Amino acid sequence: MINRELIRVKVVQLTYAYYQNGNHNIDQAEKELLFSLSKAYDLYNYMLWLIVAITREARRRMEITTQRAQREGTELPSQKFAYNKFAVQLEDNLQLNDFIETKKMTWDDDIEVVRKILAQIEESEIYQAYMDSDDDSYDTERELWRKIYRTLIERNADLDAVLEEKSLYWNDDKEVVDTFVLKSIKRFDPQNGAKQELLPEYKDEEDKEFACKLFRATILNADQYQRYMSETSRNWDFNRLAYMDVVIMQIAIAEMMTFPNIPVSVTINEYVDLAKLYSTPKSGGYINGMLDAIAHYLKDTGKMVKK
Repeated sequence: MINRELIRVKVVQLTYAYYQNGNHNIDQAEKELLFSLSKAYDLYNYMLWLIVAITREARRRMEITTQRAQREGTELPSQKFAYNKFAVQLEDNLQLNDFIETKKMTWDDDIEVVRKILAQIEESEIYQAYMDSDDDSYDTERELWRKIYRTLIERNADLDAVLEEKSLYWNDDKEVVDTFVLKSIKRFDPQNGAKQELLPEYKDEEDKEFACKLFRATILNADQYQRYMSETSRNWDFNRLAYMDVVIMQIAIAEMMTFPNIPVSVTINEYVDLAKLYSTPKSGGYINGMLDAIAHYLKDTGKMVKK
């Protein structure tokens, strides 16, 4: 689940923090980097468990309404949403249950936000169309939750506030994590039952090594990389640069120099996007030009070799 896009974001954040906090202990900083990445995986599981928490709250309400209807002799409520086929399969998922139990994660302390999201769901056109439909196929049940997640959970101010209180990392992580939750919903197959595989924390060991190697190369070769910046743009006063721009270019050079299999164009595009996100409005264009010039300089001088 933790992909290189998220790793680059974390390396930018942790490199900036490394220089700002004054405690230049690279081993401790690397542990912080890996911890922040693991928190993103926690959030992935926690957001899947939110679907379970909402479903259980809907079931609780349905059971109360059912008891009242039986006493009063009125029409029984529908069980369709409370026992949605996809949600029930997710609720039974062995991997998710093991993770939640191990991490002692629960939505019980934030039941009010769960109830508020459930109310928003029940008021939505998506929910009404689902309840009015006679189609109870698994694909339809799963698609309902994909639509709910995209429209009511992906961007939810109340939910964001709760997550921010729980972890300083999660607000930055949620946008990326949401894409993986949606991918996981789409991958669910009823034939897999409770053994449906969720996304692993890392696709492979190589991605975890990518995070550590990129971070260490950035810090340990900082003087050398900043010298490349200076040699490529002799007339530019680095005091005029936003400090984040320097950090981002430093990491981009580290990636160019350390990973011969990653095309230069991919590296430049990734860090231009990060500059637009984390630095000034003009940073993207400037960093694009600078990194292109630096890449040509490194190739022409034989300092960088790409496969």
